[in-house]
Amino acid sequence: MDIGAIEELYEKYKNNPESVDESFRFFFQGFDLAISHFPVKPAISAVDSVVSNKELAISNLIHGYRRRGHLFTNNNPVRERRTYTPSLEIGTFGLSKSDLDQEFEAGNEIGIGRATLREIVSHLDETYCKSIGVEYRYMTKPEVVQWLQKKMESSRNREDFTKDQKLYVLDRLIEASGFEDYMHRKYVGQKRFSLEGSETLIPALDAIISHGGEYDVNDIVIGMAHRGRLNVLTNIMKKPYSQIFRGFTAENYDEDIMYGDVKYHLGYNNTFDYKGRTIKMSLVPNPSHLEAVAPLVEGIAKAKLEQEHDYQYNQVLPILIHGDAAIAGQGVVYETIQFSKLDGYKTGGTIHIVINNQVGFTTNYLQARSSTYCTDIAKVTQSPVFHVNGDDAEAMVYVAKLALEFRQRFNIDVFIDLLSYRKYGHNEGDEPRFTQPKLYDIIAKHKNPREIYADKLIAENILTKKEYKERVDKFHAVLDKAYEVANESTQLNIQPFFELKYKDIKLPTASDFEKTVNTKVSKKSFLEIAKNITTLPEGKNFYNKTIKLFEQRFSMIESDSYDWAMGELLAYATLAKENFSVRLSGQDSERGTFSHRHAEIITVDGEEKYFPLKNIGGKQAQIRVYNSPLNEYGILGFEYGYALAHPNGLTIWEAQFGDFFNVGQVIVDQYISSAMEKWGIKNGLVMFLPHAYEGQGAEHSSGRIERFLSLCANYNMQIVIPSTPANHFHSIRRQLHRNIRVPLISFTPKSLLRHPECVSTMADFTEGHFLEIIEDKNVKDKSKIKKLILCSGKIYYELQSARKEAQANHISIIRIEQLYPFPEKKFAEILKGYDKDIQLVWVQEEPLNMGAALFIKEQLQDCNLLIISRPASGVTAEGLTAKHKINQAVIINEAMK
Repeated sequence: MDIGAIEELYEKYKNNPESVDESFRFFFQGFDLAISHFPVKPAISAVDSVVSNKELAISNLIHGYRRRGHLFTNNNPVRERRTYTPSLEIGTFGLSKSDLDQEFEAGNEIGIGRATLREIVSHLDETYCKSIGVEYRYMTKPEVVQWLQKKMESSRNREDFTKDQKLYVLDRLIEASGFEDYMHRKYVGQKRFSLEGSETLIPALDAIISHGGEYDVNDIVIGMAHRGRLNVLTNIMKKPYSQIFRGFTAENYDEDIMYGDVKYHLGYNNTFDYKGRTIKMSLVPNPSHLEAVAPLVEGIAKAKLEQEHDYQYNQVLPILIHGDAAIAGQGVVYETIQFSKLDGYKTGGTIHIVINNQVGFTTNYLQARSSTYCTDIAKVTQSPVFHVNGDDAEAMVYVAKLALEFRQRFNIDVFIDLLSYRKYGHNEGDEPRFTQPKLYDIIAKHKNPREIYADKLIAENILTKKEYKERVDKFHAVLDKAYEVANESTQLNIQPFFELKYKDIKLPTASDFEKTVNTKVSKKSFLEIAKNITTLPEGKNFYNKTIKLFEQRFSMIESDSYDWAMGELLAYATLAKENFSVRLSGQDSERGTFSHRHAEIITVDGEEKYFPLKNIGGKQAQIRVYNSPLNEYGILGFEYGYALAHPNGLTIWEAQFGDFFNVGQVIVDQYISSAMEKWGIKNGLVMFLPHAYEGQGAEHSSGRIERFLSLCANYNMQIVIPSTPANHFHSIRRQLHRNIRVPLISFTPKSLLRHPECVSTMADFTEGHFLEIIEDKNVKDKSKIKKLILCSGKIYYELQSARKEAQANHISIIRIEQLYPFPEKKFAEILKGYDKDIQLVWVQEEPLNMGAALFIKEQLQDCNLLIISRPASGVTAEGLTAKHKINQAVIINEAMK
C-alpha cells in the first residue's frame, strides 16, 4: 500500500470512521490526536514520516493473526477446517514474497525485535495457527488483552518440557487410554461413555490440579456429564479402579441406598497433597440431563468461598467440563455463565473445558448450532477461548496451565475447546457409521493420543519402544490386580457426597417427623430483635412510605399482632442470632414480589442502602438476600448446590410466583426429589412457592402442589402450606434444629401477607412450635360437629368467614399444614374426639386433578372422604377475575352445606 492509497483511506476515514478496518481506524485516531497538538500541513504527508507503508502493512498482518488466526489453525485431528476469507496470506495485506527477507521494526510488536517478514510470519503462525487457536481480541479491558497477548507471543505456545515432564504426561495418557482399553476388553458392549479420542483431558486436568497449589488453590469443584467421567473418577479423583470395575458387576449396595444410580453419574470427594499443600476436590454427582450440574458447581463453589475461604476467590476453583453439543444447545449454560460477574453468585472465574467430539449423539455439528464455534457463548462474558488439537498433549497441558494462571490473575471465566473425537458411538453399543460413515472411517484409522505422543517421544529419543511397552504393561498389571479385588464382592459402595460435612447429620426416618422440634425463642431475645429490625437509623432520608411501613411494623410489638413479613424476618434474624447463616435469593426477593419483605431499603436519593437484618443487635451470622437474574433453572440449581455445601446454614430459593418453578423442573426431578435415594445426598434447601387462587390467571395461581406430592416417598421432601406467621416461622427454624437435612417445599401466601386475621402473637413464637395440623379453636364440643372440613392454605380464611356468616356451627375446619410426610398419627389422634360417622370433606381451590386432593384421598383411604374442588382441568386457573369469583363461591357454598 503506497502513500496515495493511505491518503485515500484517510479521506474515507474522515467521512465515515466505521467504513475502514479497525487497525487503520486506531492508527488514524492516534494520528489525528498527534497533529491536534503538533500541527503538520499537509496533514497526511506526515504519514510517510511516521510509518512506512510496509511497516503499516505488517502491523495489519499482526493484527489479522491476533484477531483471526484461530480460523486457520491446524487443530482438528480428524476433520478438514472450513474455509474462511479473507485469508492470512501476506498478499491480503499488500505484501509480497519479495518482502519476506527484508527486516522490519514491526517485529518489536510481537517481542522478537527487528526481524524479517519471514521470521515475523513464522512466529505468528507458530503462535496463532498451529495446534492452538485463540479468541481474545473482543475483550475490552486492555490490560487483560495485553497480558494474554504477551504470554502467548513470548512463549510460542510451548513451554520447554523437560524429559521428566514429558514422561509424566505420557504416563497420564497411558493411564487414560489403558483404563479405557481394559474396560473395553473386560466389559464388552457395556455402557461406559469412554474418553477415547479425548484422553488429553486427563493430563490437562492433572496440570491444573498439580499447579493449583502454586496459585493458592485449596478447593476444586468439578462438574461434568458422563463422557469420560469414569476416567476422571479414577485417574483424577483417584477413586479406586476396583470400585469402578465392581460397578459393572455389582448386584446390590452396602449402604442405605434404595435405588442408587448408574456408575457414570456418581460423584466423589477426595483430598490431595501437592508440594505440601492440601487440595480438596469434589466431582459433583450428575444426572443424564446435560449441563444440569453446571449451576450446582457454581453454588457449591460460592458456599465454599463464603463459609470456608473468606471470599478469597483464588482459593476455590470451579471447573466445568462440557460436551460440544450441550454447551451450544442447553439454555442452562447461558444462565450459569451469567452468574460470573454478579455479586450474589460470582465465584471468581470458572475454567470451562469442552470435550469437543464434533458430534452430538448422532447429530453433525453443522446441525447442532448456528454459531461458528460451540464456545461462542464465551463472548457473553468476554472470556477468552483456546481451541486446542486434542492429539497434541503438550499443547493441551500448556493451555491448561495458561488458563489456570489467567483465571487466578483476573478471576474471569476461561474456555478450552478440546477438539477431538469419539472413538465409538454415543455409547459402546451404538453404531456411529449409520449417521457418520466418513468421519468414522477416518477415526478407525487414527492413532489415539497416547500412541501419537509415544511416537513423538520415541522420535525425540526420550524413551525406546521397549521402555514404552514396559510402562504400558506395568499399568495393565495394576488394573489386573484391581479387577481381582473388584470380583471379591457383589456389593457396591457409594461414597456419601461431602461425607465429612454431614458426619453429624443422618438420613431421615419416620420418627424424625413424629416428634416435636424445639424452635421457640426467648421473649427477651424476640422483643429485642423485633425492635431492632423495625427501627430505622437516624440521619438518613428514607421514602415516606418506607418510614410508614416501619412504623406499622414497630406498632405490631405494642399490639402483639405480627403479620407474615414480621414472622418471616424474625425467623431469619433469630437463626442468625444463633450463628446460623441465612441466604435467600430469587427474582425481586430483596423487596419481595408482593412488596412485603423489604429486606433492604434505599434512601430517597438512591445512593445508600440499609439492611435491617444485618443490624439485629450484637453478634450475628450473615444474612444475605439477593435479587436473582430472571431465570429459574440456573438459580434453583445454584441454590441447591449452595445448600449442599453448607448444611449448617439456611438456604432459600423463592419463586416470583409458584407457577414459575417448573422452568427449573429438571433440578426438582433430578436432584431435590431423588438425590437422596440415588446418591445418598442430604440437602436442606428451602423453596418458597407463592400459591393461592385470587383471580390472577393460570400462571399466577398454582405452585403445582400435586407435582411435588407425586414425587414424595421415603421422607425425601417436606411439603408444607403454613397458614400463620408463627407456623411459617417455626417451619423455617425447624430446618436447622434437627439432625436431618431434607428439602422443604413451602407454599407461601400472597393475599394472606396483609390479611387482618393472618397474624400471630408473641406467645406463638416464644412458646409454640411447628404445627403439622392446626385444630379448630372455635369448636368447644366436638360431639356436636357433623361435618369435618380439611383444608390447607388461604382457603381456610374464606371457609372460616363463610362459616361465621352462615353460623354453621355444625362444621369444624382443620388445617393440614404439612402434607408430606403426612402427620398420620397426629391426625388419628385429632379424629378420635369426633363422632366416628362424621362427614369428612377435603376442600381445595385447585381443580380435582391438581392440588392435594388425590394425595389426601390416598392417605385417608380408610375414610369415606368427600372432595370439593374445581372440576378437573388441564389449566390451573381461570383467566377472568369474574369467572374466578363465581367458581370460588361454588366451592365455599358447597362446603357450607
